Amino acid sequence: MKNYSLIFALSLIIGNAMAQAPASQGVSAISAKLLFIDYGMPNNVDNLDITNGLEIGYTRHFSRFLGLTVPLKVGVANISGVQDNVNIVSLDALLRLQYFKEQARLVPYVFGGAGYVSERFESGNLQIPVGVGLDIRVGRNSYVNVQGEYRVSQEDFRKNMQLGLGFVYRLGKNDADRDGVSDALDKCPNIPGVAALGGCPDADGDGIVDADDKCPDQAGSKMTNGCPDTDGDGLANADDDCPEVAGTLNGCPDTDGDGIADKDDQCPQDKGAAALNGCPDDDNDGIANRFDDCPSEAGPVSNKGCPIKDSDGDGIADDMDACPTEAGNATAKGCPDRDNDGVADTDDRCPDTYGKFAGCPDSDGDGLIDPEDTCPQLAGPVSNKGCPEVKKEDQELLITAMRSVQFETGKTTLKSESYKILDQVVDVMNRYAGYSLSIAGHTDNVGDGKANLKLSDGRAKACYDYIVSKGIDAKRMTYKGYGEDQPIASNKTSNGRSLNRRVEFNLYVK
Repeated sequence: MKNYSLIFALSLIIGNAMAQAPASQGVSAISAKLLFIDYGMPNNVDNLDITNGLEIGYTRHFSRFLGLTVPLKVGVANISGVQDNVNIVSLDALLRLQYFKEQARLVPYVFGGAGYVSERFESGNLQIPVGVGLDIRVGRNSYVNVQGEYRVSQEDFRKNMQLGLGFVYRLGKNDADRDGVSDALDKCPNIPGVAALGGCPDADGDGIVDADDKCPDQAGSKMTNGCPDTDGDGLANADDDCPEVAGTLNGCPDTDGDGIADKDDQCPQDKGAAALNGCPDDDNDGIANRFDDCPSEAGPVSNKGCPIKDSDGDGIADDMDACPTEAGNATAKGCPDRDNDGVADTDDRCPDTYGKFAGCPDSDGDGLIDPEDTCPQLAGPVSNKGCPEVKKEDQELLITAMRSVQFETGKTTLKSESYKILDQVVDVMNRYAGYSLSIAGHTDNVGDGKANLKLSDGRAKACYDYIVSKGIDAKRMTYKGYGEDQPIASNKTSNGRSLNRRVEFNLYVK
């Protein structure tokens, strides 16, 4: 009686666990295996043969990682102390921990639980099985199974090991997003959706899947890519300039068919030009008929659309035209104005260049018109002819260059250590594009005066040539040698003579 009570209790546990597992949580599987049963080794008993058995099982997968397996086994056991082999029947409840991944070839798992083993239906014992197994995919839902388990029992000589080899078939359908559409047929297998749309979501219920719906939260039609179209003109409200009124021009009506929507058309019943806000202009004088005192005869605005005497045909009546025999424009009082800056060519200092200052531009905005500005693209004071003043640090650099440029003794050949300071002079010239540079060579009074003059001129030219080689326009520079005529220190001392041997660099504005 005790044995049947244990079986009944175990059945209740298994049934309750299976009943509480919602079908949507996973799939089920059935299995069949051939068992190899060993009661000898676990009980340290030699010479006991390995026997066989059969197992059928049912597994409920709650998730990718967890399942419950209920195996029913029948077989023969070779038990120490029992003369003949014993027929056994067992029923287990096993918690299964696995790593399942869709399309994976191998599914490893471990398990453990409890089971009752009946011997000859006369007696039985409770056993605790633990083990490992591996499902090997051989078909879409088919697996070959290999499993090993160790079973512990408190009854003497009832510990045993079992090795199973068999087949597993997964039942039901894979439905990762649990929307009732199998993954094989689900176009959106990881997002819950509706069956009519292949398992894809449709938040606004307009029959268009959210991925293709430009307005997934507002119902619309396929014609408007799922967006609402209140006036039904085939244009979504968001793109419709007149969402409440049907129309063909960006969703707006155009009653007169002139390409201008009624809402922007001052003459919605009469075809007109866009330049006249949709109103007609029969005489093409640029004045809409409704504002034209002479709608059949072209005339200027100044004369309310009626023709006036205009000898030069510039649209300005002769009595208002400062140059009645030369076509011009109104801003120049009827006189020619090629650059259209409002200053007649005769009074325009820059007749071919638009400008606001006596007809000339002031490109750098420094208050000096370009023709009078030596640096028209760089702002500078009027006192400096419109060029920016040389910064103190750049002036100091030129003074440093004067002392730093070195030559071979008695020659015009630059020493290599001079290149760095001359490159800095080049940088200064690039920054002050409106400036010119004078290069002056000087010597001490040692030696012949004529020779010194020639030497100083050659050294100035060597600097000039180097700077030109770096891309500075030669027209922006001059050079000259002064020999020993302009000393800056006494030639009676070696230090003074050293100071007098120099090349001066001076920026200036022409």
